[in-house]
Amino acid sequence: MARPITLFTGQWADLPFEEVCRLASEWGYDGLEIACWGDHFEVDKALADESYVARKRATLDKYNLKVWTISNHLVGQAVCDHPIDERHRAILPDRVWGDGEPEGVRRRAAEEMKDTARAAARLGVDTVVGFTGSSIWHTVAMFPPTPPAMIDRGYADFAERWNPILDVFDEVGVRFALEVHPSEIAYDYHTTVRTLEAIGHRPAFGLNWDPSHMVWQQIDPVGFLLDFADRIYHVDCKDTKVRCGDGRRGRLSSHLPWADLRRGWDFVSTGHGDVPWEDCFRALNAIGYGGPISIEWEDAGMDRLIGAPEALQFVRRLAAIEPPDAAFDAAFNS
Repeated sequence: MARPITLFTGQWADLPFEEVCRLASEWGYDGLEIACWGDHFEVDKALADESYVARKRATLDKYNLKVWTISNHLVGQAVCDHPIDERHRAILPDRVWGDGEPEGVRRRAAEEMKDTARAAARLGVDTVVGFTGSSIWHTVAMFPPTPPAMIDRGYADFAERWNPILDVFDEVGVRFALEVHPSEIAYDYHTTVRTLEAIGHRPAFGLNWDPSHMVWQQIDPVGFLLDFADRIYHVDCKDTKVRCGDGRRGRLSSHLPWADLRRGWDFVSTGHGDVPWEDCFRALNAIGYGGPISIEWEDAGMDRLIGAPEALQFVRRLAAIEPPDAAFDAAFNS
């Protein structure tokens, strides 16, 4: 099953867009999952300047790269988040942050996500990957005791804020793929079920499958693929190494920085961690996923100029695993 392999540019936004294109092309990537920050893809310019998208396309063509997906995690995070604070100020465009008044930030973030759908359509892609934020993530420890009504309000808040956004996605023929991730309204299996229920399973809203966030939570990434097969709109490849077991390193981060060996888990180069990659790719085949496989480089302990091409070669080998019927037919008819 031929699937394009792309590089997510979010961790490369310190470099100019053309430089990332040059590197990805030299390494052999088929295309990019373009982040909506840095100079990689600016939503406001894509809508205001008739030539902006054409120039982006020309740069991609120059390096024989394609694009199937754009990602706007940073702005999407602010749509539902509580509290809104200095963390958001650090990641949001000035036009979204404004004066920093929390509800104003949330409303401007929602409008920017609507514009992201419009900009994606103008670019000619049909999927936007991102975050939703969550008004109830701060209650995850469940102490002080969290009443069920508070959780109910969190999912109602998500639906109230995201349904109007998804209306625009429907209007322009683009889908949103939530990256199931701690700090989002859906961060594991059961919260994903509830999130889909909250918006009536509308087709505009699906999932970005990234197994790295499941493994350290002890969620089976293969079972997740099979159970949510019709909602897997995009795939990110990122690996996780769990380092619990010495009595000091726990499942959470201990507020320690990335690559600190005292952490109980960390992101590592794809193929160096605990994600069962072969089983995952066989599951992708089983559900008929034919979209892009995007490599998200986030290993703070390895030089990305070494790790990103290494990850590409690892994923290319996995992508060669054929669906069961095709492999059987090829052997039987040879």
